[in-house]
Amino acid sequence: MDTVQDQTVGCVKAATAILGDKWTPLILRFFVNESTVRFCQIQDLVDGINPRTLSARLDSLEKSGIITKHATTSENRCEYALTKKGTALVPILHDMERWSAQYS
Repeated sequence: MDTVQDQTVGCVKAATAILGDKWTPLILRFFVNESTVRFCQIQDLVDGINPRTLSARLDSLEKSGIITKHATTSENRCEYALTKKGTALVPILHDMERWSAQYS
């Protein structure tokens, strides 16, 4: 007979540290179909996010190695792109999308 311990999923601490807040999955979904995304694009697409919150989430994702930040040719503009580590989260985002479609 299976015990509860046998049925538990392994450690999800690292993934939930990144995907566990309100805004991060909503932010990352814009990187799935775009190679680079600008701050103002994300702000326009993520309804209701405060610019300070968005900036903090992007900084956190950059520090975690999920995205990189690159200056553009335009003054005071930058673009963000997924790293290899960030790209590895895409299947998880697709699973979250499927689950949400099925159960919401």
